[in-house]
Amino acid sequence: MQMLLRAAAAALMSFAAVTAAAAQDRFPNRPVKIVVPFPAGGPTDVNMRILGQKLSEMWGQGVVIENRPGANTGIAASAVAKSPADGYTLLAAMDTTLVMNAATGVSMSYDPFKDFAAITLTAKNTSLLTVRAEDGPKTIAELIARGRASKTKLTYGAGITITRLAGQRFAKAAGFEVVLVPYKGSAEVVQGLLTKSVDFIVDGIAPSLPLIRDGRFRPLAKLNNRHLSMLPDVKPLAEASGLPIEEMSSWISLVAPAGTPKAVVDKIHADVVKAYADAAVADRLEKAGIAAVTTTPKELDDFYRSEAARWTKFYKESGLKLE
Repeated sequence: MQMLLRAAAAALMSFAAVTAAAAQDRFPNRPVKIVVPFPAGGPTDVNMRILGQKLSEMWGQGVVIENRPGANTGIAASAVAKSPADGYTLLAAMDTTLVMNAATGVSMSYDPFKDFAAITLTAKNTSLLTVRAEDGPKTIAELIARGRASKTKLTYGAGITITRLAGQRFAKAAGFEVVLVPYKGSAEVVQGLLTKSVDFIVDGIAPSLPLIRDGRFRPLAKLNNRHLSMLPDVKPLAEASGLPIEEMSSWISLVAPAGTPKAVVDKIHADVVKAYADAAVADRLEKAGIAAVTTTPKELDDFYRSEAARWTKFYKESGLKLE
C-alpha cells in the first residue's frame, strides 16, 4: 500500500512538473496587457512601451500598454490585482504602488503584500529638481534664497509620492515653506512648469530631457548620486545644497496577480532579461533617461518589502505630511 501511495505521489509531482513546463512553453499564446498607472509620456509609460515592443517581437504576440492613472496608482493596481492570475495582465508597479502608499497611510483598495507576484525590477529612476531656464534660479542656492525671501510660498509640482515628499523634505531642510501642486503624471508636471503654474518641479528625467536639451528647462540637482551620462554635470541635491538630505529614488517593476504560476513568472522574468540584453533596447532606454535594471522575482519581493519598512519609519520620523 505504501509503495502504491509513493508511486501515486511521484506521479502527481511528475504531472505537476510537466504541467508547469507546458504552461511556460505555451506562454504567451495571445496578447499580453501591461497596465501603466500613469498617463502616456512619463518614465513608466516610456519604459513599458520600449520593453513591450521588444517582448512583442520575442513572443510573436502583441503587448498592449493600457494607461489607467489615478488614486496614487491605486486604480491600476486594484484592476490588476483582480485580474486572472495567468500572466496575461501585468502591472507596471511603482515604488508608490508597492511601498509609498502603505508607508504614508494612503487608503488602498489592494494589498501590496498579498495581491501580487513579483517578477522583476525594470528601472531605477533618477529624479531631477528643475526650473524654467527663462526666469528660474541658476543654482540651488539661488532657489533657497528666493524661497526664504519670498512673501508668498513657492510652489512645486510633482506626480508620484516620493517626488512629492522630496520637494517638502528639501524645503524643510532649506528653511522655507512650499505649496505642493499634485499632478497625475509627468506630462502634467512638465506642463505645469512650462505654463508657470509652479516655481519648480521634482520629476523623472525622461519627460523633461527634450526641454532641457532645448534650453527651456534647467536642472538644478538630482535626487541621488547616480551618474547621468546625458547630464553629467548635475550634482546630487545634498551636494548642491549643502544640506543633509537623504537620497530618494523612484523605481519601476513588473508584477502579476498573486497566484500566477511560477513557470509563467519565470518565463516573463527570463524574457525581460533577454530583452534588456539587446543593445538597441538598452540604447533607447538610456536616451530616454531610464536606468534599466533587472532582478529575480525573489530579489524584487525582498527589495520592496524592506523598502516598505524603511519608508514607513522615515515618514513617521520626518514629520512630513502629504495632503
